[in-house]
Parts: sequence; structure tokens; C-alpha cells
Amino acid sequence: MNVKHTGKNIITFILALGMVLLCEAASFAATKHPVITYEHDPMDNPVAAEDIVVNPDAVYGYSPNPESKRLGRFAELHDWTNDEEVAEARKERAEYHEKISELYRLIEDMLGQGKNVEEIARAVSKRRNEIRMETYRNDPEGLATVKKSNLETYGNEEGPTPEYLYEKTGSWQAVLEKALATNPGMDACLGFYDEYYYTYDIIKTEFENMGGENEAGRYTVESGDCLWDISEKFYGDGSKWKRIYEENKEKIKDPALIYKGQEFVIPDAA
Repeated sequence: MNVKHTGKNIITFILALGMVLLCEAASFAATKHPVITYEHDPMDNPVAAEDIVVNPDAVYGYSPNPESKRLGRFAELHDWTNDEEVAEARKERAEYHEKISELYRLIEDMLGQGKNVEEIARAVSKRRNEIRMETYRNDPEGLATVKKSNLETYGNEEGPTPEYLYEKTGSWQAVLEKALATNPGMDACLGFYDEYYYTYDIIKTEFENMGGENEAGRYTVESGDCLWDISEKFYGDGSKWKRIYEENKEKIKDPALIYKGQEFVIPDAA
């Protein structure tokens, strides 16, 4: 036996095997996370784009912008490239969204009680603040930071009061919409962006960019809209709002309460 030759073959084999293993490891690293492609690009949303950065190594392709006032503290709070950490944060976010859905049930209940828009907006806004505080139940440092920020921004530790929001928007409908909105940047970082896209202000922005135009005979509700205004837009007479209401009864449970993103059929529209 040629020991020298055999030893050389073994070394060659080991080196070749090592190269294969290195290639497989590199391939695994490159495909550690599935490629996430949202139907709607979060960076087209000005609110999200201000709060996040594109991060190819992150589990969902985005991570919080360290310079963001809203999400900056989360940039270092989690390792956004770590599947387990992000999965845990996603679980908490899902629980948060489930609590937000509780607000819609609250609206349904209050509508059944005959409450008006102002009463509903006040109750929903208050409950939204409570829900946000509850998300920090295991993060006392985060809770302290949020309360400090709320106090500086809104003059109230718990968050914006209904009065504050009404003063800013001039509409109880808009106050209600604010209470139902979620942060699109955080949703993008945790894989929820497309799922909750319909709740973001980007919808309004897109219609503004198109000049507010809608397909003839159809209209998508924008922030601050009411049936009177929509009727005036299409018929030149706000008092004809009942025609729109009657045509869309299955979508409108209370004529005084319509939501951004709802699509209505406009009968006899030009």
C-alpha cells in the first residue's frame, strides 16, 4: 500500500467534504429566513417609512429605524434577525391586534344601545389607551418611557384624550378612526403589513394622490367623510344622502357612523 498516496487521498477527501459543508452552511445562512414580499410596499407609506428601515437580514425584511420617535427604542429591544425573538414579538403583536378587534365589538354593542358617534368615539378612544398600556405589562421600563412620552406629547400619561383628538381633528368620526388605527411600521417588521393595510392612512394618501377620484358609481370613504358630504359630492345636494344609505344598508349600520376604507355604491351617479 502506498501510505503517502492514501494519506493524500484522505486529505483531499476531507478538504472536499469541508468545502461541501461550507457551501451548505452558506446556502443555509442565505436562506435562513423566507423571502417576504408584501403586496403593498411599506416604504410607500410615509408613516411606515419614517419608522422603519429596509433590512434584508431581518426576518420580515424590515426593522425599526433607531432614529424614529415612535419605534426607535424597539431597534435594540429585539434582534430582528433572530427567528425566535421575532416570533415572540409577533405573538405579542397578534394579541395586541386581537385586543384592537375588541374595539369593533364595543362599537357594535354601543350602536345596538343607540349611542351616537361622540359617545362611541369617547369610549373607544379611552379603551384604546388602556389596551396600549396593557401591552407593557411585562415591560415596566417601556411603560415608564411611554407614559413620559404621552405626558410630553398629550399632557396625559395614558395617551391622547378624546378632547385632545377632537380639538386636533374637529370630527368625532376622525377621533374614532384614530382610535382604530395601528402602527404600520411595526406591522411591517412583524409580518402583518398586508393583513392590516386597510387600516392605514396610506389609503387616504393614495386617493389624495389620484385627486380623490373614484370609479363612476362607487366611492371609497376617506377620513372625515359623512354621508351628507358624499351626497353633496355626487349629487350637489347633501340632503340626498338617504339615497346612498338605502343603497348600502348592508354596510352601514348607523348613517352617522361610516369608516375610512368602506366602499359604497352611488346610485344614479354621473
